[in-house]
Amino acid sequence: MITATSDNPAYLTPFTDGEHHAVADTTKEKGGSGGGFWPHHLLEAALATCINITLRKYADKHAIPLGHPVTKVKLDRSRTGEAIFTYEVELPGNLTAEQRDALLRVAGDCPVKQTLLRTLSFKYGLD
Repeated sequence: MITATSDNPAYLTPFTDGEHHAVADTTKEKGGSGGGFWPHHLLEAALATCINITLRKYADKHAIPLGHPVTKVKLDRSRTGEAIFTYEVELPGNLTAEQRDALLRVAGDCPVKQTLLRTLSFKYGLD
């Protein structure tokens, strides 16, 4: 569970899971200080980090000599009623074509992507 609080300057929003801490904010153009991640960037970060972790776990499990992968994610909200996550993955290391294909396949199956593909709903109140 994440807990977010309010801080100064306006819109600065520290958040924590009880162990780790970070800060969100909005842009200066929208009245914020620009002192933290934008909320939509946090959605991009959730997908990018999940892909990286998934790649590294798969490579470790299958003894694939994957270096330090780099994942870039961009969220496009320009179309009404639609959100498109686009991602690219760099796979450094001395990899065979088969290993690259397997890694790219597993990247598309990361748990955050699987969650985002579900029907989403929202309710007030924690159980």
